[in-house]
Amino acid sequence: MGFFLWRRRTENTGRHHRPLRQQPARGGLYWSAQTPLRPSQVRGRSFGLARFGRRGLDPVEVGEFLDRVAGDLATLYAALDRVGDENERIKDALRQWQTRQARRVYHNAGRY
Repeated sequence: MGFFLWRRRTENTGRHHRPLRQQPARGGLYWSAQTPLRPSQVRGRSFGLARFGRRGLDPVEVGEFLDRVAGDLATLYAALDRVGDENERIKDALRQWQTRQARRVYHNAGRY
């Protein structure tokens, strides 16, 4: 998880930022019309050749795939930010509770 912490608290701006669409909660990490990409799918993905007279891969197909990867990554980073915020909220609540408990123990010291 340490790898993703550099992204935390940075602004979502730049050329790769894509606004997130609000999706209904379906359980799991996130919901999409397509199944989430797996690392093996990204590594094993092959693209068709460009049309006759052109060299290389079909740019439209490559662009669509990169858009999908970028969307999935944006969704995962947003989920990671939400989890980090929740973690901070829980830690703050725990610290406050511990402070209240310590005050009670100190106040009642010597009385049983």
